[in-house]
Amino acid sequence: MPSWVRESTLTGSLERAGFTADSARSRAAMVKKCSRALESASRAWWVPGRIEVLGKHTDYAGGRSLLCATDVGAVFLVAPRSDAQVRILDVRSDLETTFEIGPELGTTTGDWTNYPRTVARRLSRNFGPLLGADIAFSSDLPLAAGMSSSSALIVAFSLILIGTNDLARRDDYSENIHTLEDLAGYLATVENGRTFGTLTGDAGVGTFGGSEDHTAILCSTPGMLKQYSFCPVRHEHSVRLPDSHCFVIASSGVVAEKTGVALERYNRVSRLAGATTHALSDGLGMPVEHMAAAIGAGDIESLRVSLDKAKNEFSSEDLLDRFNQFVIESEEVIPSAISALDQGDLATFGSEVKRSQDTGAKLLKNQVEQTVWLADRAVALGAVGASAFGAGFGGSVWALLEGERIPEFLRQWQSDYVGRFPDCESSAEFLVARPGPAAFEITDARLD
Repeated sequence: MPSWVRESTLTGSLERAGFTADSARSRAAMVKKCSRALESASRAWWVPGRIEVLGKHTDYAGGRSLLCATDVGAVFLVAPRSDAQVRILDVRSDLETTFEIGPELGTTTGDWTNYPRTVARRLSRNFGPLLGADIAFSSDLPLAAGMSSSSALIVAFSLILIGTNDLARRDDYSENIHTLEDLAGYLATVENGRTFGTLTGDAGVGTFGGSEDHTAILCSTPGMLKQYSFCPVRHEHSVRLPDSHCFVIASSGVVAEKTGVALERYNRVSRLAGATTHALSDGLGMPVEHMAAAIGAGDIESLRVSLDKAKNEFSSEDLLDRFNQFVIESEEVIPSAISALDQGDLATFGSEVKRSQDTGAKLLKNQVEQTVWLADRAVALGAVGASAFGAGFGGSVWALLEGERIPEFLRQWQSDYVGRFPDCESSAEFLVARPGPAAFEITDARLD
């Protein structure tokens, strides 16, 4: 057994990386479980899920988000290979897949193997022939629950292939990717299929999303919430979550899959942002890249007038709703909420969170009955604030409250939810999470 797999070494390394003692022990157990499945592993990575505190569908429109990584996520153990084969074992589900890296590698939407295959194909197209790896991973992220389990896979397999092939030392990599924020932007295009700099895009995984998930996963700091704007990724502000408070996450049990009909609903919200941007460009008499750029180029009220007269595949009402939600979320709620946190004003922060939740439900129309109920019930039970997060159409809700109140709150919130939605009892999950460290290589010598 490699020295870094020993429990004492692992736990100490993980605590120094920003985990609590309990979380470090849990992550260490995950590593040891994977090491039994892949005894030849010589490298290991931690890749977290994320909480979108605020920022509903703002990132791909150039707007703001308030984000953190979680101390819930996945560990990946890796044994580099001397050929182009990739063999992946999902230890939690006991599923295995094997493929050969190449620029024409096929993918199948709707299966978790779509994510590593998409990564392998895109990196092969951008950087040429690559060496593969044997990989064993284990995750405690709820699946398809809005905590970014899919983007975590994109980030993880990208980091593994980048690290295995030492791509960061190559000119074609360094000419396009200079910072972690750049890497987050690039990995978002791996997922959505767009081109990044000179790194040509392809089909992606079929979703028209942005880069907030990848940014949270790669750029977070333990204990902190970070405000970013996007297109390109820019860090704007950081604020510490009060040590006395913690997030409680309710995964509703309504699966937020990005496949089939659910994929179309998700992509409709994104296409609506594009149609709104096109109409705003017509109103301005000049092309703009996204809604944030339109706001920077014109007066908001004048922009609303131009949308009221717009004609495209969507109604003017749809366009106005999409624009108004973006303005409220990105330009009003997030600046006010982070200012309140800076001042220790949790009451105002909670009010802004409610405004975000209500506006998203009304104007984005991406909430389901369960997520609306969970947010309302959490506040009724005394949470500072509560909000659905992620793509919508199912998924999770976070609630923020004092740590000493969490056990009773968690018991009551879960009991009330199961009583209201008994059909969700077997699929719903409830957990506690604090802002955790970004993705990192566990076997990095700096952590020894």
